[in-house]
Amino acid sequence: MAQSANARLYNAKVYVTLRPSVLDPAGKAVRSGLGHMGYDNISKIRIGKYIEVDLTAEDEASAQQQLDKICDQLLANPVIEDYRIEVLEQENV
Repeated sequence: MAQSANARLYNAKVYVTLRPSVLDPAGKAVRSGLGHMGYDNISKIRIGKYIEVDLTAEDEASAQQQLDKICDQLLANPVIEDYRIEVLEQENV
């Protein structure tokens, strides 16, 4: 994608989690391990992914739109995962 001279730098934090209806065997295994370690107060753990992306875009809305496409096409499986994006504008250095 071509950049214009007005492009701004953004940092995005992407959180990908399994949908509530999807079983999480990794979370279940961690929960069991914590129970064996004496942490009996943990009732549920869900495992997800955290991804940071630096990108340039004309504005925050354009950055958000591009990140939504990236998540739908590569970072998340929309059939079984949900994602949440936080976009912050960075100082151009």
